[in-house]
Amino acid sequence: MRLLEKGIEADLARYFEEDDLQGNAYYLNSLPQTPVECILKIKSDVVLSGLPYFVGAFNYLGADLNYDDFKIHEGKNFAKGEVITFTLPFSIALTGERVALNLLQRASAISTFTQKFVKSAEGSEIHILDTRKTTPGLRSLEKYAVRVGGAYNHRFSQADVWMIKDNHKTFFGGLKPAWEFFQNMQTHYQGIVVEIHSLEELKLAMELGVKHVMLDNFSTDDVQKAVSMKKEGMTYEISGGVKLDNVGSFLVKGIDAISIGALTHSAPHVDLSMKMKTVGSK
Repeated sequence: MRLLEKGIEADLARYFEEDDLQGNAYYLNSLPQTPVECILKIKSDVVLSGLPYFVGAFNYLGADLNYDDFKIHEGKNFAKGEVITFTLPFSIALTGERVALNLLQRASAISTFTQKFVKSAEGSEIHILDTRKTTPGLRSLEKYAVRVGGAYNHRFSQADVWMIKDNHKTFFGGLKPAWEFFQNMQTHYQGIVVEIHSLEELKLAMELGVKHVMLDNFSTDDVQKAVSMKKEGMTYEISGGVKLDNVGSFLVKGIDAISIGALTHSAPHVDLSMKMKTVGSK
């Protein structure tokens, strides 16, 4: 846990700078250090996620919370009305509350939404993936939350895996020259994924020796046709237009993964709050 806290220290510094932590030194110095009981209230059904960031936010301000006391709750399904309690100095609890809750709510929303897609795919061998459609400054948190929700991560950056998209093909003059450009990168362990927009383009990709394809906005009929063309050693990913109400129609044998940008850009809000009371009070 300490390693993760160190890894996100720069992010936490930005988050608290945004909250104008340095704005009023006299106020900060005047806040009482009295211990308070903090009650994290679960106000909607959630997959609770992001507790390392939640704990890290308070520890960044000087608390000494032990993540081991929280990790039993990470990734757990909580029902509306449940609570988690812990103790902090009032000054740290009050100052860190909003940043910590914002991070916890964002992560929990994504994990909760992701779990619904994962459950929809149960019984198949298809992996649910996220995309790079993340909130600037929150990619690490959001991709972490996807994993807690039971899905898999796609690329973290453009250079993790080369992906030939429509703009590459437009610029270079087609799939073949775009493929040759990335082949010339000569990165031995780095794969190349090609975004495919039609069955005709899929045939060309196979002729070029492409192993990993993303079938972009394919109809369910064309998905079936693409699967019938699949060669040994190839992987098929579906992307575009997949929602909770239609994901079942894309769970076709021969498909390896479905990537869903909505996991991170459209996860519905979840409701969490934190209340405080003096230790020992009723």
